[in-house]
Amino acid sequence: MTYLEKLSPWCIVRLKPSMQNQIVARFRRRSDAEAHLQVLCRLIPSVSFTLIFNVVLEQQDLNTVK
Repeated sequence: MTYLEKLSPWCIVRLKPSMQNQIVARFRRRSDAEAHLQVLCRLIPSVSFTLIFNVVLEQQDLNTVK
């Protein structure tokens, strides 16, 4: 995950069949993500989208958690 992606933890995810998903967009603020999600749901009603908070721990942080 790049530094730019870490700055935008709110993600809109497109849900696909057989437990697959695709990140459609990333946002810094939840309110921005929710507004964009509403627009997507109106424009493409046949596709399922959801909003998630995507946090990725650094490798160094993972070692300290153990």
